[in-house]
Amino acid sequence: MGYRYAILGSGRQGTAAAYDLHRFGEADVVFMTDVELSQAQRAAERLNRLAGSDIARPMELDATDPARVTGFLRDHGVHAFVSAVPYFLNLGLTQAAIQAGSGMTDLGGNSEVVLEQLERSAEAAEAGVAIVPDCGQVPGMGTSLILYAMEQLDEARDVYMWDCGLPRNPEPPWDYRLTFSIEGLTNEYTGDCLFVRDGRLARVPALEEVEELEFAAPIGRLEAFTTSGGLTTAARTFAGRLQTLQNKTLRYPGNHAHLMVMRELGLFNLKPVKVDGQPVVPRHVLHTLWDPQIRADGDTIDFILIRILARGQKDGRPAEAQVDLVHDYDPETGFTAMEQGTGWHAAIMTEAIARGEIPPGVVPVERAMTGAQFVDEIRRRGFQVELRTMGSR
Repeated sequence: MGYRYAILGSGRQGTAAAYDLHRFGEADVVFMTDVELSQAQRAAERLNRLAGSDIARPMELDATDPARVTGFLRDHGVHAFVSAVPYFLNLGLTQAAIQAGSGMTDLGGNSEVVLEQLERSAEAAEAGVAIVPDCGQVPGMGTSLILYAMEQLDEARDVYMWDCGLPRNPEPPWDYRLTFSIEGLTNEYTGDCLFVRDGRLARVPALEEVEELEFAAPIGRLEAFTTSGGLTTAARTFAGRLQTLQNKTLRYPGNHAHLMVMRELGLFNLKPVKVDGQPVVPRHVLHTLWDPQIRADGDTIDFILIRILARGQKDGRPAEAQVDLVHDYDPETGFTAMEQGTGWHAAIMTEAIARGEIPPGVVPVERAMTGAQFVDEIRRRGFQVELRTMGSR
């Protein structure tokens, strides 16, 4: 007997997660739900075509209505589901998961929402429900690879992460393609990042501390800067244990300058301004104008890159471990690298929930699975993880 899964938000990342649930999650059925039935139907048709079976069932479901979601989960006996809707809906869906007795993962990315979810851990544990927020590429896969790097040392002290999802063939003026919700993208460019600095939890503004790094050809030189939401739970978990924990997003050179212009103009703001006497939210205007220009199409060939550098001690001597992951678009399935990295991390955690391998409660990614266990899982899916250790001899 297999498991009954659901995807809430049957877009790019949700469909990729559903494919992984089919391949590795012992799925009897995957309910592909969306507020737009036509989108759910397209996603289900794609999954069934890739699976060669009728494992996917499309359904209309409004994720903004937690009571309706609760009823759906109960009525269909869903063991666990992936929330692939915008981050601001995840708190309501957490409550729906608890009330329905269904496990849940989400693609997170917003620190304040995730912290509120964690406050419901006792309630989830009492209901016997496991919930793992902040899955995806980063947050999510990056945190799991941080664990893997730390596990190579006897004692880790300073841990740094850099990551990106970028087109292989960038086109000006943006040199970027978006393969997920623009709500999630602009969320990363605002507010504060939760880091560990000098052993304590610290808030660092997004879009600061710019640096450049060189990677092997054909990637070359990229710029890096702080972005929010990547380490929300990990920073809380490792404050006091690590001296440093931080992450930066990588982009092609020049991207940061564009973002600074947007910030200075106030285009990331959510407070309405008057335009011709009418209230207008600047960020909504930015989404409307920018999304069509950067939205990935069927011809987008992308890659994801995550680099972790952990420094500390091994065998009583200074040592460091560097973990590198580079993964590309898959022409066989048509899934972008970002869809694979984001959707498959959430699916791996969802499958572990369904199998009872993650304890009840709202469980941070770094406590849900060891780094070694996660690396074993992604290697089964064709990801190449390179590990280099130095200085331990």
